Amino acid sequence: MSKRKIEVPLMSDLHARGEQPEYLVWIGSAGAYDDRYKKVSRSLIKVLTYLNISYAVLGVEESSSGDVARRAGNEMLFQMQAMTNVEILNGYGVKKILTADPHAYNTFKNEYPDFGGHYEVWHHSQFFHKLIREGTLHMNSDVFKDKILTFHDPCYLGRANGEYDAPRDVIKATPAEFKEMPRHKSFALCCGAGGGQMFKEAEAGDREVFIERTEEALGTGAEVIATACPYCMVMITDGLKYKDREEVKNLDIAEIIEQSLEL
Repeated sequence: MSKRKIEVPLMSDLHARGEQPEYLVWIGSAGAYDDRYKKVSRSLIKVLTYLNISYAVLGVEESSSGDVARRAGNEMLFQMQAMTNVEILNGYGVKKILTADPHAYNTFKNEYPDFGGHYEVWHHSQFFHKLIREGTLHMNSDVFKDKILTFHDPCYLGRANGEYDAPRDVIKATPAEFKEMPRHKSFALCCGAGGGQMFKEAEAGDREVFIERTEEALGTGAEVIATACPYCMVMITDGLKYKDREEVKNLDIAEIIEQSLEL
C-alpha cells in the first residue's frame, strides 16, 4: 500500500457527487504545515484508507479551528474562525469529526456548540481504540516487540477532556512493554506548549518544562516516547535533541499503528 499513491477524498468532490462520508478528518494547521507532523497526517490517512473508513477532508477550505487565538486572548478572531468553520461544516452536513489534534478536538467538542456547531468529535486515539475493541483493527506486527514505550498525556485530551485510557490501550495492543512516567494521567506534566505557549518565548524558571518532561520520559528507559498531539511532538522532539538522545524515537499514535500494520 505504501508504494501506491493514495487519493485523499475531498468533501467538495463528494458533495458534488451527492455522496456523504461518515467522518470529516480535520488535518489542522500542524498537520498541514509542520514538516514533522505532516508525516503523522500521512500515517493517519494511510490507516484510515487501509481500514476502508468512509472519510473526507476539506482541503483548501480548512482553516484554523481558532483554538490558539482564543487561548492567546483574541476572542474576536476566535469567534470569526468558529462561525466561518461552522458554516462550512454545516453546509456539508458534517456529523462526525476525526482529528489527531487534541486542541482542535477540545474546541470542536466543547466550544463550537455555542456557535451552532454540534458534532460527534473523535480524537484519533479514541477512534482507533474503538476499532480495536470492535475487532476491526489488529496490530499483529512484531515491530515493537521487546521495545519499551511510554506515553506523554496531552493536556487537552487528558485533563481537559478526561481521556487517559484510549491512547494507552492502543499502545498496549502492540507487543511492546509499556512503562508509565512517574507523573502521568491527571498528574502528568505539561509539555509546555499549550495555551498559546508554543508561539511565545519561555517564561523565567529553573528549567524549561519540555526538558523536564523529556527527562521523565527518558527515565523510564523507553526506546519510543508516544505522543498524541502536534504540540507535544514538537516539544518532546526538541527535548530529545537538547538531551542528545535522538536515538530515542518520538512517534504519534497514528505512526505506531501504521508501523504495526506495516503499511
